Amino acid sequence: MVSNTKLFSVGNFDFRLQHLLIIGILAIAVSTSALLRAQPASYGFELNEFDPFFNYRATEFVVNNGYEAYFEWHDDKSWHPYGRNVSETSQVTLHLVAATMYNIFGSGSSLYDFTIMFPLIMGSLTSIVIFALVRVVGGTTAGLIASLMFAIASPVLLRGLIGWFKSEPLGLLFGFLALYLFLSGIKTNKGNISLIKLLFSALIFALGFSSWGGVQFFILPLGLFFIALPFFRSDSKFLLWAIPTFSVSLLLITLLFERPPTTFIMGYGGFIIGLPTAFLVLILIIQKFSKETTKIRNSLITLGAFAASGIGIFLSGNVGLPSFRYLSAMNPFMISGDPLTDSVSEHMANNLSASYSHLSVFIIFGLIGAWLLFSYRSKSTNFPIPNDMRLFALIAGVVGIYVSSAFIRLELFGAFVLIILGSIGITILLRHILVKQTNIVKFTFCIVIIGLMITPMILPERYNWIDKGHLPPTLLHGGSYFWISTNDWHDATSWLKNNTPTDAVIFAWWDYGYWIQTLGERTTLVDNATLITWQIEKVAKTFMSPSYDAWVILDSDYKTNVLEHYVGTPKHGSGSPIEIWGQPLTPEEYYIPECKTVNANCEFGQWHPQLTGLDSDYVLIYLAGQRLSVPGSPVWLYDLNGGGDESKKHWFATIGGERQSTYVQSDGQTPTPHFWENTLLGKLIPFTVITYIDPATSLQFDSYKEGSYPIYMKDIKFKDPDDPFTLVYSSPSFNEEREGPMSTILIYKVNHDYVQ
Repeated sequence: MVSNTKLFSVGNFDFRLQHLLIIGILAIAVSTSALLRAQPASYGFELNEFDPFFNYRATEFVVNNGYEAYFEWHDDKSWHPYGRNVSETSQVTLHLVAATMYNIFGSGSSLYDFTIMFPLIMGSLTSIVIFALVRVVGGTTAGLIASLMFAIASPVLLRGLIGWFKSEPLGLLFGFLALYLFLSGIKTNKGNISLIKLLFSALIFALGFSSWGGVQFFILPLGLFFIALPFFRSDSKFLLWAIPTFSVSLLLITLLFERPPTTFIMGYGGFIIGLPTAFLVLILIIQKFSKETTKIRNSLITLGAFAASGIGIFLSGNVGLPSFRYLSAMNPFMISGDPLTDSVSEHMANNLSASYSHLSVFIIFGLIGAWLLFSYRSKSTNFPIPNDMRLFALIAGVVGIYVSSAFIRLELFGAFVLIILGSIGITILLRHILVKQTNIVKFTFCIVIIGLMITPMILPERYNWIDKGHLPPTLLHGGSYFWISTNDWHDATSWLKNNTPTDAVIFAWWDYGYWIQTLGERTTLVDNATLITWQIEKVAKTFMSPSYDAWVILDSDYKTNVLEHYVGTPKHGSGSPIEIWGQPLTPEEYYIPECKTVNANCEFGQWHPQLTGLDSDYVLIYLAGQRLSVPGSPVWLYDLNGGGDESKKHWFATIGGERQSTYVQSDGQTPTPHFWENTLLGKLIPFTVITYIDPATSLQFDSYKEGSYPIYMKDIKFKDPDDPFTLVYSSPSFNEEREGPMSTILIYKVNHDYVQ
């Protein structure tokens, strides 16, 4: 029985064996994708990481209050006392799509459980979309291989695990679907069908931009593709209306969304899409009216003129520049100079070791595919790939690898282009071998390919692709360095919810903002959106300020100038007027009564304000470390540096504009005596150093020596109700008496009646 054997007919459609094989392989890809993404559920059915908790809360708001209320929502639980205009500062489409799908399909399930499953569903559907996309570029076999590769790709898997209710799963689905519609629309001139595909591609791209900012990287290869397309296709009449139709539609449709607004057209989008489209139209007109002998020359002259114009426009400052994360992708050697940006783990620079760990054999497959596409001649094999599709695959490959070198989060794009190139490369080899080689060679080749794809999933032990996904949700290990599963954060946020006033303001580092807002239902000063950098600086400075000064800052309201109590010298702006909610104000006019109320029209600019009080009621810190037993002694000892606030003090100092050396020793982690005696964080950490140990020699020291690390005993400094801060809660692991990792949340009440 051959693959084109007819099995049955439905109307005019003949269902053949090959269709059954396609469905079967896609079913394997979808089920594999779902199984791998579901692994964290073995630890507990929870949202994963930090941002998903805000996205859940925003989706819940849509479900409970409707779409119109969502676009008017000013969230007063975040960024106290300013609040946040949600629809202007978040991934709107993610919230709206999830809410709509829940209203349609979520009957009988809780919204929380639905959002946990959402990334698994999106990731599984994307494995089908990637099949359709690569099928357009390199054929059905390549599409099926790409679907299988996508299902197991480590970078995609890690950002689409169950509970990962963030922007990437939906954004990738929209990005791949938009690319498929675009490439399918221009692959052949099919008139109205091509037009419909191009219009829907523009719409879905715009939805993708509003779902995940990373979708903007999908249009980078499109811009280069537009420039090269006139040199590889001769149907100028079709290109002359198809490409401008797509580009104009894309730019105009983005105006329907608050994020990105018109800045997309006037900046990144207009530059990457608009300028290449204009070049394509001009070059096609020049080619039409040029003689055959001068066509190439005139085209190259025009290309040079456009390149010079583009550089000039970019350097003139007339193009609105994207944020650092986008600029660094264009220039991987770019340094942010912002400690807050550098402190975020997903903004860490990529390297060859990390790339190989994430991509492994995909790199080999991708290089083979790229080489074969370069050297490929359609007459030499029975596998024709149109020149424009080959061109797109190679451009996407170069751009994707280049972009992924910027920082770890963009490894997604490296995986995506290697999947395209690798699947095409394997397909070309497979067709060659199946046609010309013996059965033994055919069998061996298939076994080798399957083995290479399986190997990174099982080897090396603990660092293979399956183990990378088999992690407890972040809420259960607190973001610590330990792969543990505890209920400490659940217990702590439940305590906040049930034991503090509903209007209480919680002072904590921005890492925990979304957890406190969503699970604890309390107001925070900063959170994971990192919208107001100077507010985060104020929090960092407060942690590094002496305990009494910190108490004054936290006790004072948002109108009180407490500049003298902040550690260090504040970094003021240039003195230009403050912009609050779109209205320019002088520093003296900074606080106006109307701005304290919930107002959907409120937004503010970038001027660094005067350092005022933080108006807080409770302080929350998170500590991670190891509890150590002493043979023959009932006393427990502790090793701290497990990824909690105790490990972030150097970032607090740097973000607050202070010298790290004042607070940490030369190893970058061990606290100095100054830290313990002269900072709020040092006083809030209920431990005291009793000795320093050299791990190489086991020698003990009374003070820090190069290479040694501190050992601690419990020592609660603030426990009296008359203290400026009183310990009112400690999570269960703080009081456990067993050896092993510790993941502890401590909550102190700010004593507003304290008298020094």
